[in-house]
Amino acid sequence: MVLWIVATFTAFFIKGLCGFANTLIFTSIMGFGAANVSISPVELLLGYPANIILTFKNRKKFKISVFVPLALLVIVGSIPGALLLKNIDVRYLKIICGFVIVLIGAEMFYREFRTSKVHESKIVLTIIGLLSGMLCGLFGIGALLAAYVGRVTESSDEFKANISAVFIVDNTFRVILYSLLGVITRETLSAAVLMPVVLLGLFLGMKSAQILNDRIVKKCVIVLLIFSGIALIVNNMI
Repeated sequence: MVLWIVATFTAFFIKGLCGFANTLIFTSIMGFGAANVSISPVELLLGYPANIILTFKNRKKFKISVFVPLALLVIVGSIPGALLLKNIDVRYLKIICGFVIVLIGAEMFYREFRTSKVHESKIVLTIIGLLSGMLCGLFGIGALLAAYVGRVTESSDEFKANISAVFIVDNTFRVILYSLLGVITRETLSAAVLMPVVLLGLFLGMKSAQILNDRIVKKCVIVLLIFSGIALIVNNMI
């Protein structure tokens, strides 16, 4: 039980601070003591209210032009997902996505130290948007989604509002899917006892984000993005 508490607090502290990466942190820590089939549905249910809270708190920074296209891509991502999952080894797909995430994260980190404003290519943004929607819809991984939202938003509050809203769409889809497949069980629902830990971690993370400089928080997002890509590569090469 101690491992569940540590994983939950750490994951949702990061969630409150940066707006994403809770799935990566939670899965990485819990991988030392539980099977993935038990981890994913629990993290999904715990993350649902966290996304609602972050979206509501930053609702004034919500941008329809960012949210709607990505929300549609997340839903549509399930269509090619069914074909890919049936015909190829998804490990290779995740490894490729991991390299893409690392490269995009490195480029974003480089841009943070440029004094001149970098013009965003609509073609590049479209490609990243398509890939991010598919990856989130397929595997529930939000790293590439964070790369896209980070490029089209101007502040950490705007980033959190829009990425959390997209996560709500993804979470809703996966809750329905997991329920139909029987992945969510009564034991999964018993994880609700961890909700106070979720709220505490989320609250402290959000407070920390208010204290830290906005650029520092953005750099934290980029570092976690790169780490997400590396973890995706390593986990699927073993």
